[in-house]
Amino acid sequence: MNDIVIIGAGIAGLVCAQQLSQAGYSVLVVEKSRGLGGRLATRRLHGTWADHGACYLKPKGELFTDFVELLRDRHILEIWTDEVYELQPNAAPRYVAPGGMSAIAKFLAQNLNILLNQRVTEVNLTPENTWRLTLESSNEELRAKALVIAIPAPQAAMLLTPLGGGVLGQEFLTNLSAVEFAPCISAIAGYPTSSHPLPNWKAFNFIDDAVLGWIGLDSSKRHQPQQPVFVLQSSANFAQLHLESSDLQPIGQQMLHHAAQTLELPWLGIPEWLQVHRWRYAFPHIVWHNQVLVAQAKLPLVCCGDWCGGNLAEGAMLSGLAASVEINNYLNQLILPDVNFLKVFT
Repeated sequence: MNDIVIIGAGIAGLVCAQQLSQAGYSVLVVEKSRGLGGRLATRRLHGTWADHGACYLKPKGELFTDFVELLRDRHILEIWTDEVYELQPNAAPRYVAPGGMSAIAKFLAQNLNILLNQRVTEVNLTPENTWRLTLESSNEELRAKALVIAIPAPQAAMLLTPLGGGVLGQEFLTNLSAVEFAPCISAIAGYPTSSHPLPNWKAFNFIDDAVLGWIGLDSSKRHQPQQPVFVLQSSANFAQLHLESSDLQPIGQQMLHHAAQTLELPWLGIPEWLQVHRWRYAFPHIVWHNQVLVAQAKLPLVCCGDWCGGNLAEGAMLSGLAASVEINNYLNQLILPDVNFLKVFT
């Protein structure tokens, strides 16, 4: 029996877990993937690594800015570039992790109890008035007094809809199913060292392009890059067209050829190696207007994430904080850490 089980180890889930754990609750985080961070994703390949999810952080609010400054003090983040080119330079500092963006999640996860590679396949309310979670790979069950669902809303809906409106409230299920995400296809491409002059930009944002949304010279984030590595992200429409393709390699090659033509860099279309990844739930484009979505159930169940209020990583962090407050109000009303949860790490 755990006080709280949190499904999802992205920013929202990890921040929520830190707050509740520091307050004194027994907290277990369950994550279906091998790694932490959700779209703070770093892939290791060909003797290097590349960020094929979130490309950088661009803080706006005070709390998230403080968080970025803390990570800079710990030498996890540094400024990558002040400009991302569109039709003209778009000036504002972008922060990256030279060790990969997943390093941010590893920092947030310290001292937490986390189960990786464990997919929750079923959630039920028991006669003993606890939540029961069934795990796919081990056929084990977890029990909890409260649940936090910190995964994309469509995945949460698939997991929770079988409980029905009688358990969770029909309004909750309706609001959850109304949230929509845009997909994205990411391509990581490596090139021979010093074979071509590199562009004078580190990142380029495409405006209303049919194929591409973004391209970045990912190897420029690393202190001693072994070879040039680019990461390309598709437009949502292009991703939707090819999302169910069984072989993504030709799709990634199509993205490279398009970039080569558009940017007048013909060698971009001839990589030394190429890996492609699909993000089914990349960017929330119809969001829930509050920082959390709360079920009308006998026991506390709260959803959080970047789709609660929007604004990607920054919104996810604020949503995770709000979820911890909501759960604490339901349970023992312990003293949570100061709203500036960064004090946990200082």
